Amino acid sequence: MDLGLLGQYLLNGLMLGMIYAMVAVGFTLFFGVLDVIKFSHGDVLMVGTFAGLATYLGLESVGIDSPWLQLLLVVLVSVSAMAVLGALIAKFLILPLKDAPPLNTLLATLMLGSVLRESVRLFYPNGSNPKPFPRLLPTDEWSLGTLTLRVDNLILLAAGVAAIVGVHLLITRTKLGLAIRAVAQDGETARIMGINFEWIVLLTFGLGSGLAALAGVMNGLYYNETNFGIGLLLGVIGFSAAILGGLGNVYGAILGGFIFAGLQTLGSVALPAVLPSVPSAYKDVFAFTAVIVIMAWKPTGLIAEKSSERV
Repeated sequence: MDLGLLGQYLLNGLMLGMIYAMVAVGFTLFFGVLDVIKFSHGDVLMVGTFAGLATYLGLESVGIDSPWLQLLLVVLVSVSAMAVLGALIAKFLILPLKDAPPLNTLLATLMLGSVLRESVRLFYPNGSNPKPFPRLLPTDEWSLGTLTLRVDNLILLAAGVAAIVGVHLLITRTKLGLAIRAVAQDGETARIMGINFEWIVLLTFGLGSGLAALAGVMNGLYYNETNFGIGLLLGVIGFSAAILGGLGNVYGAILGGFIFAGLQTLGSVALPAVLPSVPSAYKDVFAFTAVIVIMAWKPTGLIAEKSSERV
């Protein structure tokens, strides 16, 4: 294979892996503090993307046309709004069901995801059709032989790395992170030690939801398009990545996101080469099949959760 083309596939895989990892980390944070699977997570991402799009359209309507200012406000509004939404979901839906059977929470968040998805489809102007997402980043390109490096993709990749590193430092180097880890390890003991359990849960759900909103905006900037169903796909992929890496382990979630993206990239290249009649569009089928096989081999995930450290 041409090395330039191989490098192009590698860069695409890294970009997708970063988005998947950010979604997967949210699932891991939620499971870490409350042992819950929040199946509306992908749809919160989608709402965040549409909040960013609506912000851009509002800025255009009042004459603010600086791409960098638009980008800054789109990210701030999307991430902040979804952080608040995530905290509200935790406050009024997740915490009241804390002592209920896990299936109750799973079903409630699954239904909430459907409500969010259908609300955008029905109430956002022409929401049932795909929407163009604005190009707010430089579109310059650098050619290295057959390898083309786009500035916007490199900026998105750097932003994803910064977000993941920021979450890592927050969890491992701050008092808030220590409190999150304490609640994840033993909520009752954390309460006895004076940690505000509910406040930490709300902050954790806000953090995970804000990170998902950032992933949604990055996805929109990468593909220059979004739609009301994008959260369903990214939610399933993010959850699969979290399970693949080891649910409850942040590093496992990151690893799972990049492995899933690698499997998709491999599928898009290998399937047409091995089976010419099979198009590269079947890459998702290939990736999910590979994940099923890996899960059967390692049911606890590639990085098993430590009982002493949930997050």
